[in-house]
Amino acid sequence: MTKIKKILVANRGEIALRIMRTSKELGIKTVAIYSEADRNALHVRYADEAVCVGPPPSAQSYLNVEKIIATCKKLNVDAIHPGYGFLSENAGFAKTVTDNGILFIGPSPEAIETMGSKLAAKAAVSKFDVPLVPGTEKDIDDVDEAKSIASKIGYPILIKASAGGGGKGMRIVENEAEFEEQMDRAISEAKSAFADGAVFIEKFVNSPKHIEFQILGDQHGNIVHLFERECSIQRRHQKVIEEAPSSCLTPEVREAMGKAAVGVAKACNYYGAGTVEFIVDDQLNFYFLEMNTRLQVEHPVTEEITGVDLVKEQIRIAEGEVLPFKQEDLSFTGHAIELRVYAEDPANNFLPDIGTLETYRRPQGPGIRVDDGFEEGMEIPIYYDPMIAKLSVYADTRDKAIKRTLRAIEEYEITGIETTLPFCRLVLNHESFISGHFNTKFVDEHYKVEDLEQSLDKKEEEVAVALAAKIISTPHQNKSVNQLTEAKSKWRRRSWS
Repeated sequence: MTKIKKILVANRGEIALRIMRTSKELGIKTVAIYSEADRNALHVRYADEAVCVGPPPSAQSYLNVEKIIATCKKLNVDAIHPGYGFLSENAGFAKTVTDNGILFIGPSPEAIETMGSKLAAKAAVSKFDVPLVPGTEKDIDDVDEAKSIASKIGYPILIKASAGGGGKGMRIVENEAEFEEQMDRAISEAKSAFADGAVFIEKFVNSPKHIEFQILGDQHGNIVHLFERECSIQRRHQKVIEEAPSSCLTPEVREAMGKAAVGVAKACNYYGAGTVEFIVDDQLNFYFLEMNTRLQVEHPVTEEITGVDLVKEQIRIAEGEVLPFKQEDLSFTGHAIELRVYAEDPANNFLPDIGTLETYRRPQGPGIRVDDGFEEGMEIPIYYDPMIAKLSVYADTRDKAIKRTLRAIEEYEITGIETTLPFCRLVLNHESFISGHFNTKFVDEHYKVEDLEQSLDKKEEEVAVALAAKIISTPHQNKSVNQLTEAKSKWRRRSWS
């Protein structure tokens, strides 16, 4: 076994801080890398050492493999943790790291490569009795052949980029008349986003839930799952709210899905932390979607219900240690919800709203966890993902977790930019979410901008009533109207409101 003494975190923001904090608990020194846009970032200040690796564009900084490796050699770094995004699922980067005698805190390059191709992943897991969505087993570019296959599968069908992710290179086709146009668009998007125009076809599961299983594997062949996360509240095929456990799974389905997730990991001799994603229909039939060969953004909800520090386990696995638990040792308690606080305007099609955090005050109290990389007065850079923070909440029941999350939203104070918090509040108050009867089409089926505005008006009215009551009860109050108007105005400017 190798004991790591110094880790370079090849990332930025909240995930860089998250990794560094656990590293510090383990007595491991940390190195931050940063672009010129992140010179004053919190992860730069927190690390033991920090090195600028280039200009703001990620291609010239956080994706600069040559500069990252050179920094490791100069500072005698033992290991690299890629976090998520950037180089985290780049098999070539993982191989370059290991070829230079540095530990890569993640899976093998071979596992990353296999699971990075949806077609290769489907071929690998088919040997492990993992349910697959009906579709093609290889990429296809002949339109006539593709039409014939689609007809046999039955519409609607989904055209997907083999190397895709985040909804890019993905097209839903309702009938044969629109097939050719949608296939051309999917291929074009795939080439533009991934430099790979390979696409395949599979049956479109209408209104599914998106449920994923967290897995851990060591380098000695032991693999376990740490139960599921419900990730169906999405916009543009990207998650906004996650929770654990799912409110819809029966113990029998949970056990079957967990077994399938472990089978997927075994299919590529996986070690490290990873996530196996499934789509689940309204009858709780589940199908393998893909595997993310890295730590997920939403990993805190799993940590909250299991008590397992996933970053700590990643580091131990990289050092060659055996997993400290078996499947039968693992269980979960309570319920956790995570909100992604994006600098986006939910009243304007969730478009990014870059600017300065004029006010930034985090919620506090029992069961509240905020993972972020910003503080008041900082700017949200235009060059990177617009996520400000992850707000995670834990309670002993789902109902209490929802109420606690709503309380935390009320306490969060952000001005200077718009955020997704008002959308999250609307979701948590919606009957379909409260009942658990929702799917990935929540935004399409239930979200209207006017509902958001009505929610704001109602909240403003509640605040006004409370302020009026306070003013009336206060003697010698001569400026009540002006104070009330000013207070309402300040409340309205809170970007989550």
